[in-house]
Amino acid sequence: MSAERSAGAPADQPLRGALLLILGEGLLAVMAALIKHVSETLPTEMIVFGRNLCGLLVLMPILVASGGIRDLGTRHLGLHFIRGFTGVTAMFCFFFTIAHIPLAEAVLVKMTVPFFLPLVAWLWLRDRISVHTWIAIALGFVGVGFIMRADQGNVDPVMLVALAGALIMSVAKVSIRRMAASEPAHRVVFYFSLFATVISSSLLLRAERWPTGTECLWLLAIGLVAIGGQFAMTTAYQLARPGQVGVYNYAAVVWAALLGWLFWGETLVLSTLLGTLLIIGAGVWNLKTR
Repeated sequence: MSAERSAGAPADQPLRGALLLILGEGLLAVMAALIKHVSETLPTEMIVFGRNLCGLLVLMPILVASGGIRDLGTRHLGLHFIRGFTGVTAMFCFFFTIAHIPLAEAVLVKMTVPFFLPLVAWLWLRDRISVHTWIAIALGFVGVGFIMRADQGNVDPVMLVALAGALIMSVAKVSIRRMAASEPAHRVVFYFSLFATVISSSLLLRAERWPTGTECLWLLAIGLVAIGGQFAMTTAYQLARPGQVGVYNYAAVVWAALLGWLFWGETLVLSTLLGTLLIIGAGVWNLKTR
């Protein structure tokens, strides 16, 4: 959505970035379905920690096998910490939302991330925002209003948690682009997994019980799928500016709606469908006219 790259950033590859983002969103939709299932018996803070710990455990053998473990030195520890802290905070918001509202609606509110992205990139990276992008952002948030049913004057507080998570997640994603000039994908994913595990361990003070063996297997599956999705999305945001590929986050809507319908019999109400059309339409229109 922005018109120029930050200084020192690599050349943009929007096609590869878009394909990787679609793949990443598909994997994260599966992760969301697994989270919704396990949240029936486990509290959110335990799921957040379990997802990060299992993700780290899955990641380490991959790094060892690929030789990436020898290339973890960084000069951007502060940025990695920002990525980890904002990522965990957004994760908690999203996991909490998944547990309390239909899967597709949780993912749809998360779709406000592409509209927050250019705003954060403008403030942080000094990327310019075109008039078309401002209009797209406005239309996108009108769509969010429909999804949240704001016109009825009875907004579910859980939706506000989801919206806050989307804003925080946009900061995490722009931080990836901020590090793109010097940090390869495996290094970004490693430090996120490390910091996220440490930070989310503090949430265990609120946990009422530990997971059973079966629940641990579900958490391991969540971590495995999440690492795959994270690698794909991290690489996507390194290959292209957030505003260029952010529109492809909408692939998650189709996957979430399908999974919600298959496993929980969830359907989208008219206001949600209208909001979805506005959000996707605004994003696609902005992409075509940038």
